Amino acid sequence: MSPTEAHRGPSLAEPHTANARAFTPGRTLRQGTKVLPEHARGHNRALVLQTLFHQGAMSRADLSRETGLTRVTISDLVAELIADGFVTEMGVREASGPGKPAILVDLDHAGHRIVGLDLSGSDTFIGAVLTLDGSIVVRREVALPADEDVVSTVVELARGLVAESHAPVLGIGVGTPGVVDDHGVILTAPNFGWAGFDLEGALRSALGLPVLVANDANAAVLAEYTFGGAPDDVLLVKVGRGVGSGLLLAGQPMRGSRFAAGEIGHVTVGTDGGPQCACGKVGCLEAWLSVPSLSSRLAAASDPETREGILRDAGERLGIALAPVVGALDVSEIVLSGPPELLGGSLADQTVETLRARTLAPSVDEGVRVRMTEQGQDIVLRGAAVMVLSGQLGVS
Repeated sequence: MSPTEAHRGPSLAEPHTANARAFTPGRTLRQGTKVLPEHARGHNRALVLQTLFHQGAMSRADLSRETGLTRVTISDLVAELIADGFVTEMGVREASGPGKPAILVDLDHAGHRIVGLDLSGSDTFIGAVLTLDGSIVVRREVALPADEDVVSTVVELARGLVAESHAPVLGIGVGTPGVVDDHGVILTAPNFGWAGFDLEGALRSALGLPVLVANDANAAVLAEYTFGGAPDDVLLVKVGRGVGSGLLLAGQPMRGSRFAAGEIGHVTVGTDGGPQCACGKVGCLEAWLSVPSLSSRLAAASDPETREGILRDAGERLGIALAPVVGALDVSEIVLSGPPELLGGSLADQTVETLRARTLAPSVDEGVRVRMTEQGQDIVLRGAAVMVLSGQLGVS
């Protein structure tokens, strides 16, 4: 656990249903506003689980001090959570003085499983079975199907993973390209030809389990925040079959009035035309930067100098698209997620140079930081797990 994670406070939301939207990270362990009686128990369960999630094993007395709940309440909640398979006793703490050694409790990371699906790949769909701490125990890939077979392929991938879970499945999280509303309806996804498609409802009906669907970049930024030590203000750019971004401000996801916040892929960059985009426009960032587009241009390059120029041009166009966002929101860190052989090196360097040239840093030595994620290609899967943890348990 990173220092950033260790000092994050828990979510103060009660556990959600499958239809509720998730992720409400808080800043403190104590509730600042009154909780209605009918919600108090759910709130307190989430508070206990969130504390254990971020701080690890501790005694019941430790939990009482950290959460501000009475020892009687903690004892009751821990017993209930043990019975439900979410908490387990870890044995006694080594004695450091007189008195009976305390029994430690922690999340039962293996007591439940989460199924995560990533539909953003340029060649494959990826699925995984994860524990409650985001560890992947089963991973599967299937080839990208024809558009008419996408839903059936996703259902079969998820069904197979559920069968391999060997523990109760808490829920299924899905990261997908496109604009996704807060009910898991795909408002538009040009790469799949979807418009107004209720993917969440279709999967829930087919699988009989709680399902949460979000844009893949929005899922990825949750993983970077929860598992990757990202700051409270961070922009993550996800490059795959398409290009999108997820944004957190003060630790809160920004989705926008039409759920399209972060849809930078279909912003046109430059006035020099450019390649045709799947959305019908010319010169969209996605048409320059997506993995298929960029890989195709690099493959056609005749020498290393030409390849270098292609990467630096793509980095400059990414910087052009991001500069207004950085200038308006004062984002301190941009995380790139995608193939490191494409996004790292020259492309990232040129993005930084363009941002510095087009934005005003507080001082010469300060400015936005651009880095690659360290979570690799599993970042959307782990973000999908965060969605389920938040939606079902109030943990983020």
